[in-house]
Amino acid sequence: MTKITANLIVERIEDCLPFWTRLGFAPTVEVPDGDRLGFAILHREGVELMLQTRASLAADVAPLAAGPHHATLYIEVASLAPIREALAGIALVVPERTTFYGARELIVHDPAGHVVFFASHEK
Repeated sequence: MTKITANLIVERIEDCLPFWTRLGFAPTVEVPDGDRLGFAILHREGVELMLQTRASLAADVAPLAAGPHHATLYIEVASLAPIREALAGIALVVPERTTFYGARELIVHDPAGHVVFFASHEK
């Protein structure tokens, strides 16, 4: 294996783009589905994330679209400071914390309800 990319299933991509772009991601691929986006790929400094609507998934792989899909992303960062600034005003799932294994974490929900961990192992 050489790469893993999260594909988050969402109701509306347009509702999620502002969250990810404020964290420095930029759409590099946008696939329309009628008057909305059905699929998008976002990049930030070598990190890739895909967003796909449930309707697009139903058209592409119908058996997967019926069930609930939940995802948790664990994103390691060099420093939480720029993440903390970018997420100003977004509610944390729990207060910023340090884990027993030494990671400092910020945990939020994206607009589609996915849990996103930002973790720094800075000393």
